[in-house]
Amino acid sequence: MRKVIASIDMGSNSLKLVVGEFFRNKLNILAVSECVSEGIKNGFVTDPDLVIDSLKNVLEKSEAMVGLPIKKVIASVPSQNASFLISEGSTTITSPDQIIRSVDIIRAMQAASYNQISMDEELASIIPINFKINEEEIVPNPLNLNAESLKVKTVLVTVPKRNVHPLIDCIEKLGVEVIDISLTSLGDYACLKNDTMKNDVGVILNIGSETTTISVFNKGVLLNTSVIEVGGKNIDNDISYVYKLTKNEAKNVKEHLCLAHNRLANPSNKMELTNKLGENIILDQYEVSSIAQSRLEEILKIAKKEINLLTKKEIHYIMITGGVTEMPDFSLVTESVFGHHAKIATVTDLGARNNKYSVAVGLIRYYESKLRLRNKEFSIFDLEEQEELGGVGKKINFSENSVLGKLFGYFFDN
Repeated sequence: MRKVIASIDMGSNSLKLVVGEFFRNKLNILAVSECVSEGIKNGFVTDPDLVIDSLKNVLEKSEAMVGLPIKKVIASVPSQNASFLISEGSTTITSPDQIIRSVDIIRAMQAASYNQISMDEELASIIPINFKINEEEIVPNPLNLNAESLKVKTVLVTVPKRNVHPLIDCIEKLGVEVIDISLTSLGDYACLKNDTMKNDVGVILNIGSETTTISVFNKGVLLNTSVIEVGGKNIDNDISYVYKLTKNEAKNVKEHLCLAHNRLANPSNKMELTNKLGENIILDQYEVSSIAQSRLEEILKIAKKEINLLTKKEIHYIMITGGVTEMPDFSLVTESVFGHHAKIATVTDLGARNNKYSVAVGLIRYYESKLRLRNKEFSIFDLEEQEELGGVGKKINFSENSVLGKLFGYFFDN
């Protein structure tokens, strides 16, 4: 069975959809599409009709690449007001041979979440911290081990329902099934993790268009997260205000003239424009880069203060991602605020080598890791569609009321 998974990052500036296939434990990107997101503000739906139009656009682009309708996706949800609860669950191994199977692991995780989720919250993820067999031996993965009992210690990640349902409703109105939801932070970590990050306490910063998300991890477990409402779009606003340009013109200046830091900016590199007052103006790279640098340093300094509020543990790494980090000389801004303690992320997957895709690519990797724990095979395409992958398939409709039900449906049912 081919393991093909699709994810969608519901950003305020753009929607990004990635389709990937795992072959011999390696992720191969089959399709990447992006379109301007309309009707989303700070990650929340403000106009469902506009969101649906944007979703239709990004889906059509990816479907044209793979030659099949995409009817199952993983979706990112906003991290605002996320809660983190450490919980434990246990189960008795009832099989005659007392070999731990995936159903036992899931039963223990179900027990950890039982009666822990309030009525106004949705479960975004269950993150296993460790497993204990026979009340004594701690193991990273108990699958296929011999035991009489199994206990799991987990972090339950929940978000308010308002973070989830408006986004899911928009996706499902297009006949697309949301098979899982996750915070963007978990996608970032799954995309960027390395051996150092697996064993230490650290932080991932994702600078988005309208928000910046700060997430603290301890040995791969998400401990806390915070969202500040400032991002790359603020640079556009600054350039627009200073030079009296439209927002689109300011964005164009940022993308084609601006550097993230003025140290290597060339004043002789100029751009001529007509502003909103009808005046002909000439912008030079040094001036506009100074504007961008000021705003980026502000964002990073705010994030630095947030880190100190989120954890008192010693930080061993700071990884920074998001589309803004692709700006030339962004590392110089990072160095000016964090010294050499921070590193710019690098998404290395062929076909999606841009930090703006770290969430979407990571959500696929994160979901696949849950499939392995569940010992479950899955693909967004059925067997007939897999045979004609690259051709045209039939549409499949799906309807499900509860997002939590979907999560349990895929990972907790037999």
